[in-house]
Amino acid sequence: MTAVKIGEIREMKTEELHAELERLRRHLFDLRAQAVTEKLQNPNQVVGAKRDIARTLTVMRERGETGIEQHLHHMEAVMTRQTRL
Repeated sequence: MTAVKIGEIREMKTEELHAELERLRRHLFDLRAQAVTEKLQNPNQVVGAKRDIARTLTVMRERGETGIEQHLHHMEAVMTRQTRL
C-alpha cells in the first residue's frame, strides 16, 4: 500500500475523506494484528499508515470538521465487537 499524498487528500470531498479515514484506520488495525502474530514483513507500514491518518485528519480539521474523534471511538468500538465474534 502506498502513502496517500496530501494533494490527493485535499482534492477529496468530505464524504470521501470520512470513508478514506475509516479505510486507513481499518488498515492500521490489520497491520497491528499482523505485527502481533509476527506476520508483518515491513514494520514501517505501521508508521506510514499512522502518517496517512494524520494527513487525512489534518485536512478534515482545516475544513472545520467536528466530531472526528467521536467517530473514531465509535469505529474502535465496532472493530472491538467484530474481533470478539
